[in-house]
Amino acid sequence: MMYNVIYRQSYLFFLLNAINRQAGNGIILLALLSVCMSCKQNSRPDVSGDSMRIKVERFDEDLFLGKGKDIIKTDVILKKKYGTFYRDYITRIVGDGNYSGTQILSTLYKDKAYTDLNSEASSVFPNMKSIENDLTQAFKYIKYYYPKSKTPKFISFVSGFAVQTPIGDDYLGIGLDMFLGKKSKFYKSIVKSIPVYISRRFSPEYVVPRLTETFAREELFSDLDEDRTLISKMIHNGKILYFMDQVLREALPDSLKIGYTSKQLEWCNIYEADIWGFFLENNLLFETDYQKIQVYLSEGPFTPGLGDKNLSAPKLGIWMGWQIVRKYMDENKDVTLQQLMAEKDEQFILNRSKYKPK
Repeated sequence: MMYNVIYRQSYLFFLLNAINRQAGNGIILLALLSVCMSCKQNSRPDVSGDSMRIKVERFDEDLFLGKGKDIIKTDVILKKKYGTFYRDYITRIVGDGNYSGTQILSTLYKDKAYTDLNSEASSVFPNMKSIENDLTQAFKYIKYYYPKSKTPKFISFVSGFAVQTPIGDDYLGIGLDMFLGKKSKFYKSIVKSIPVYISRRFSPEYVVPRLTETFAREELFSDLDEDRTLISKMIHNGKILYFMDQVLREALPDSLKIGYTSKQLEWCNIYEADIWGFFLENNLLFETDYQKIQVYLSEGPFTPGLGDKNLSAPKLGIWMGWQIVRKYMDENKDVTLQQLMAEKDEQFILNRSKYKPK
């Protein structure tokens, strides 16, 4: 293919009772359960009055409709309808700026791999209703907390595994070919470019978490270059994940937010105190040498030097930063989400969190 192949619990209360209870007790149980569920539902702001409705624009479908038709006319139609995104698609996503729109279209339409990939994307995503519903809810919350934020257009596309969630001046893209499901036949053929520990997350359930994370990181809370210590990067990433806790649907598993397997998440929960002890004993929190700290922040199949038989989870600094921020917010009920995200003193957050896992 002529592509530049690059890759860029909440509190849940279960009331369990024996089946053979008296009717009166059953009524009390139902009442308690109702109150409990009501409390949980009311723990978030009411955004039902927001009329926002997100609709994903299917560039992937519009592009494929041009196959077999006048390429010049198709180029004009796509350019008019998709504007900035189409320009970026042609010059940065599938092209490098050296080819015109008609040249790129001609190449794509002649490429059987593109046709096969587009076909699979269409079968996995016959419609975007579920994704649109979850995006709508998430961005209603984002708009509630940050009224001045501009909700982007969402545009789906297929690029030959070039990029997953590109963000432009007025759009947030959804690279459907990088959300086909971990069993997709295509992912086995790109393992040299994109390893399995990455491609296993190329599933539909990751679409909304990854879009929300991209928007948070790129549009709302950029990482500051001067924050070079491990603890600053831990807290920054922890705040991003806590932000996702607040705006994504409450039932969404933590594993989907951070990209862990269930076993990796379980490993972290079991060895939380040991991980924290490792950071302290090795004086890592205020380390600024990127070569030393990047292993605790980067993607990987596991974290070298921690755990037996390579069973440890990767990017442990990010996961631990998340737990520190959660503890900070739990200990400081008066702090708002906006105040948390604006706080630049990571030492203050660490101290006030009283984080001491056992």
